[in-house]
Amino acid sequence: MRKPFIFMLLTALVALVGCVTINVYFPEAAAQKAADQFIGTVLDESGATKPAPKDPAPAKPSAGKQPSASFLDLVVPAAHAADSPDIQIRTPATDAIRERMKGRFAGQLKGLFDSGAVGFTANGDVAVRDAGALPLDQRSQANALVAQENADRAALYREIASANGHPEWEPQIRKTFADGWIQKAPPGWYYRDASGAWKRK
Repeated sequence: MRKPFIFMLLTALVALVGCVTINVYFPEAAAQKAADQFIGTVLDESGATKPAPKDPAPAKPSAGKQPSASFLDLVVPAAHAADSPDIQIRTPATDAIRERMKGRFAGQLKGLFDSGAVGFTANGDVAVRDAGALPLDQRSQANALVAQENADRAALYREIASANGHPEWEPQIRKTFADGWIQKAPPGWYYRDASGAWKRK
């Protein structure tokens, strides 16, 4: 009588582990690629950064990584098959957010970053770093601009997670974008690390 019960228990556990694995899987490489494209578009097209010969260079290594992706297909075919198709970053909502971000960077946000008044945070937001770098009459406007930017960023991360059918991915998408914003920031811009310390690129 014990054997059938143990067999049923083991079968249930295996099924449960299988479900958890499918739900938890986050296609990090595909998400990073999508985030880099979005961030690059915002920064480059707004004039916040100057497209340099360095931009094509990262594309070559990513193409070279494809064989390892093929190997992963053999090891975890179901998980990797869901990788590329599942990362949807273009929706009407994300397109609208991207345009608003480009407008902010082209308008005033770039100047705030250049002056060191604001910087990127470790959670994918923007924060005022040094209000003293701004004239008194511009500080409230800078705070409002940062609040608008962060509202759009929160909406962006939430929309991407929802568009991919995995709202639970929102924290991971936020972290992926946070890393991307910092990596693509021009030299001289500030960012706050996970410990809360401000650093300059």
